[in-house]
Amino acid sequence: MESQDWKSVLGSAFNLSTNEEEQTDDSLQEKTLTAQEQQGKKMIDIILDKKGRNGKKATIIANLELDDETLKQLSADIKRACGVGGSVRGGEILIQGDKRDKVLNFLINKGFKARII
Repeated sequence: MESQDWKSVLGSAFNLSTNEEEQTDDSLQEKTLTAQEQQGKKMIDIILDKKGRNGKKATIIANLELDDETLKQLSADIKRACGVGGSVRGGEILIQGDKRDKVLNFLINKGFKARII
């Protein structure tokens, strides 16, 4: 009985490439875009919101044109810089408290175009 490579058998059955080098090259090309390149020249809005939060303030960073991984990484960097918690929902970053000035300075230093609304 011949032993066959199961990857090549499945690859031919489902038209998948078994060449690992091709797969790694594609993933590297997708990751080369930085957050600034993904956002481009679009303005980021920084908004203070306290509706529906029992009077507690939250800073919302809106109009982000980033993919999910980059958005999560940017959120983590902003939260670390401000020393507060927050979350990522629906393409927006929510930061606990009124941290508009810190967020604005952070984004400008990273090379983004941002404004406080």
